Amino acid sequence: MSQDTDAASPKHSHRFDEGNPLGEKNTLRVAILTAVMMVIEIVGGWYYNSMALLADGWHMSSHTVALGLSVFAYAYARKYAHDPRFSFGTWKVEVLGGYTSAIFLVMVAGLMIFQSIERLISPTPIHYDQAIAIAIVGLLVNLASAWMLRDGHHHDHVHDHHDHGHAHDHHPDLNLRSAYMHVLADAATSVLAIIALFGGKLWGISWLDPVMGLVGAVLVSVWAYGLLRDTGRVLLDAEMGAPVVDEIRAVIAAMPFEAQLNDLHVWRVGKGKYACILSLATDNDVSPEYVKEQLSIHEELVHISIEINPVGG
Repeated sequence: MSQDTDAASPKHSHRFDEGNPLGEKNTLRVAILTAVMMVIEIVGGWYYNSMALLADGWHMSSHTVALGLSVFAYAYARKYAHDPRFSFGTWKVEVLGGYTSAIFLVMVAGLMIFQSIERLISPTPIHYDQAIAIAIVGLLVNLASAWMLRDGHHHDHVHDHHDHGHAHDHHPDLNLRSAYMHVLADAATSVLAIIALFGGKLWGISWLDPVMGLVGAVLVSVWAYGLLRDTGRVLLDAEMGAPVVDEIRAVIAAMPFEAQLNDLHVWRVGKGKYACILSLATDNDVSPEYVKEQLSIHEELVHISIEINPVGG
């Protein structure tokens, strides 16, 4: 016999994540700010004949696209949250947005490496005063953007902790994290660019600009790898290493009768929320509802399907 623990409820919903409205709103604001700054840098680079500014403007265009993608993922997940075609809700649309943004970060790092090597081989004159001024404005925009996205991330963390106090690890909004990583990458490269530009202006070490570009590319690559790893794990349902898996096994082992856990599948359906399918073999006359009650101490388990068979059956 088997039982889906949600099926008995009057309103059977597979929407396990409520989204992050504040994160969505702030990501949209940051995307607009980034687009405006991108236009300023491209126009400024063209007007002042500064290749450094022009390149940074086009570099920022990739962040604008990635941030726009994050906004789209939020909107799509919210619009189709109750669409029955999505078996476990649309939360993974947001995760997919984060994964795609991470790929954009890899492309940004590759572009930075290419441009930095190109400038090391063939240096170009830099209009330091104008470049420094616009780079500082860009840094201020990035810091303001990071503050907005950090606020949304903090709100999401508090909400998640309040609703799921038994969760043992923090599950951030991966779509918001991807947007945050793009802003941080821009801020880091702005800081490195300002240092390089002052070094070139005051001491004539123009090679510092492309070297800082290489340093920034390494930093962005590390961030991109971490985001690809975390989002990829969710998208591929590679969650059998999560603490909740050991907790399920411990509950089964502690039951007051002998039961063999024949099969167990666990995957994430929301931030800090899991679904599981398990198959037990026992000769005891036990109902799936009883097993569900034992597992209910772990509030991160929001969708449980249980199958109970006789030993050797």
